[in-house]
Amino acid sequence: MSDTLHIVCPACASVNRLPASKLEEGPKCGKCKSRLFNGEPVELTNATFDRHISRSDIPVVVDFWAPWCGPCKMMAPAFVRAAAQLEPQVRFAKVNTDQERGIAGRFNIMSIPTLAIFQAGREVARQAGALDMNRLVSWVQAHI
Repeated sequence: MSDTLHIVCPACASVNRLPASKLEEGPKCGKCKSRLFNGEPVELTNATFDRHISRSDIPVVVDFWAPWCGPCKMMAPAFVRAAAQLEPQVRFAKVNTDQERGIAGRFNIMSIPTLAIFQAGREVARQAGALDMNRLVSWVQAHI
């Protein structure tokens, strides 16, 4: 990691610059003063997806899901626990494929849940199907 990181605020989507050494110190957004990391996945929409994926200097793990999907519901608590464990080195985010069909189509999401890891605006790994907490953390760590 470089000495300065760009981190997108989960509340207002502003891009914040902060020293890498301050990442673990509970940084807040310079614009809205919200915490940049709260240990929970960020809900991404068409309006915020590209900013989080392309402007963040940390990897972003995206869960493509739908509210009617049983495996998605079963994996949701593990995804939240993984976010709490791996942030602030990794941002966790969710995309509701029923509401954000354009994003799902753009990334050719054929089944849900599907997990994807993005770094520097590019998809670097993909996993279809639900994972438990340990497998999810191991998968993320293996690809970042």
